[in-house]
Amino acid sequence: MTEPGNQDPYAPIACARYSEYEVAILHRQKLHLRWHDANVHYDQVVLPLDLKTVQHEEFLVCRAASGETLTIRLDHIQRMEPA
Repeated sequence: MTEPGNQDPYAPIACARYSEYEVAILHRQKLHLRWHDANVHYDQVVLPLDLKTVQHEEFLVCRAASGETLTIRLDHIQRMEPA
């Protein structure tokens, strides 16, 4: 997925949205996410594991249904809802 230090500038997300990710992590609530990375669009149900900040960019670390660990830049997530 997205690597820290990506070329496009990071756009901070709303604090309320960040808090929603934190709650989902604490409750182990699966999320249905739609996001883009470069020119590829994704639509998956994931289990959020952690939030991290690298070089002033914020990321959601999550596990896909396949078991793969994904790192998704928060400003690339276009839609989030409980699964």
